[in-house]
Amino acid sequence: MPWLSRGVSARVLRLVFGCAVHLENDTMTLRYTLGAMVPAIVLTGALTTPASAFTLSRLGGAEVEGGAEISAFDPDSDNLFITTGDTIEIFNLVDPISPSFVSSIDLTNPSNIGGFMGGGVNSVAFSNGILAAAIEAETAQDNGIVAFFDAQGDFQISFEVGALPDMLTFTPDGSKVLVANEGEPSDDYTVDPEGSVSIIDVADGTVNTVGFAGVPIDPDVRVFGPGATPEQDLEPEYIAVSADGSTAYVAIQENNALGILDLETELFTGVKSLGFKDHSLDGNGFDASNEDGGINIQTHPVLGMYQPDAIATYTVDGETYVVTANEGDARDYDGFSEEVRVEDLTLDPTAYPNAAELQAAENLGRLKTTTTLGDTDGDGDTDQIYSYGARSFSIWDAEGNLVFDSGDDFEQIIAADFAEVFNINDGDPDEFDDRSDDKGPEPEGVTIGVVDGRTIAFIGLERSGGVMVYDVTDPNAPTFVTYEPSFSGDISPEGLLYISAEDSPIDAPLLVLTNEESNTFSVYQPVPEPSAILGLLGGAAALFGMKRKRAV
Repeated sequence: MPWLSRGVSARVLRLVFGCAVHLENDTMTLRYTLGAMVPAIVLTGALTTPASAFTLSRLGGAEVEGGAEISAFDPDSDNLFITTGDTIEIFNLVDPISPSFVSSIDLTNPSNIGGFMGGGVNSVAFSNGILAAAIEAETAQDNGIVAFFDAQGDFQISFEVGALPDMLTFTPDGSKVLVANEGEPSDDYTVDPEGSVSIIDVADGTVNTVGFAGVPIDPDVRVFGPGATPEQDLEPEYIAVSADGSTAYVAIQENNALGILDLETELFTGVKSLGFKDHSLDGNGFDASNEDGGINIQTHPVLGMYQPDAIATYTVDGETYVVTANEGDARDYDGFSEEVRVEDLTLDPTAYPNAAELQAAENLGRLKTTTTLGDTDGDGDTDQIYSYGARSFSIWDAEGNLVFDSGDDFEQIIAADFAEVFNINDGDPDEFDDRSDDKGPEPEGVTIGVVDGRTIAFIGLERSGGVMVYDVTDPNAPTFVTYEPSFSGDISPEGLLYISAEDSPIDAPLLVLTNEESNTFSVYQPVPEPSAILGLLGGAAALFGMKRKRAV
């Protein structure tokens, strides 16, 4: 921006953006770029731009020894807590460009977690000076614990919860911790504990573990484990809580269901099937084969199971909405596996008169499907093909009814602008198109934040990598904002954490990705599009009586 003098430009940018400015060789760069459009946007001369017109800029990150899966943040100390499996690694984000390592909590040492023999940490959450960690037992089918630490990582107390505590979260006021006890079976499927949610009252230290006995279950919910009762078969994966703390929504991934938990009564009110996505409809296409010679997004006579992993909630006009990352997941154990490729099915000749064509490797033949659905008339052949996951994100109302689905956006966007990472495996462009027969880009994580007054959904793609960003302010009509691919060595985002401007060490919102395959975490910041920056600068220039130099 040669028309801005060195001294005045730094002053203006600090006032307008609240950011640090670095000048080098007469070139101005923003050390911390704009994270939330401040009131300067209404200055005289500022251009009117969409509030959600921004991209994501990677500020910094670090390698995490042992892995990087889920993170939590303490806004008072600016410490970031990251699970690796065996440890919780602590980094400080005072300078998000160069995060600094603080210390490590070794969870393989029972003395660090109250004498418990743990089998690994699966999730962390932080609220009001308390770090909570979900730790499974050495034998995963045994009950696990939730361990509490102070803000420095010193162990305080632990509570027994259900089998395989997989994810946990605080209620918005920090008064309760909820943990999803997945209750996965043993590999030979001889031991199958019940799935549940444990509710820990932080103030009085009581634990109530809530199961599914006697709960109304939608007849379309998949209950399919060999010899399993519904209580055993339902496997809670992820929890999100309404803003008023009255209701928890529980993703039950393999069962393609959503549990609704009343936090006043501490009982499930029901388990609702999420239904199926019709991939034969325009806009719901997908690439079904890794042997079709390239990108080939089209509609197919297939129903997709949504099967979300991470979920999040937000509120519009007093109504709660649930946002889901529709990853998909199959049960595949030594003692039982539901996975089969379409080429190995016997397709009903009436439902699929072109079965031979469909089952070719370049069409649907390579697509993974399930043996537990599809024989609608009981005659032994397949009348309907199902796929895992919906390759999308969705928005649901408080009763679990579909409000919006992103259709085939993810694959179409990547195909158009980032074809080299289309359905790659674990961030490797050499494995181009490799995941098309599985779950495509595999949306896994989701978090919600507010940027310039707009509600934004960030969706992490585990296989293709990177983050899809949508403005979901209107849940009935979300709009695509940007896609930030992983070109910086960060591979397979597992967890996403939004840090609000209020809690941020730089007074601007941040997005933290924990990347499982590369063992890294990365810190991003929303950056306005160039037109928005120029508009803001123009307004600032007018305010300070600055004039643009004429070309000579």
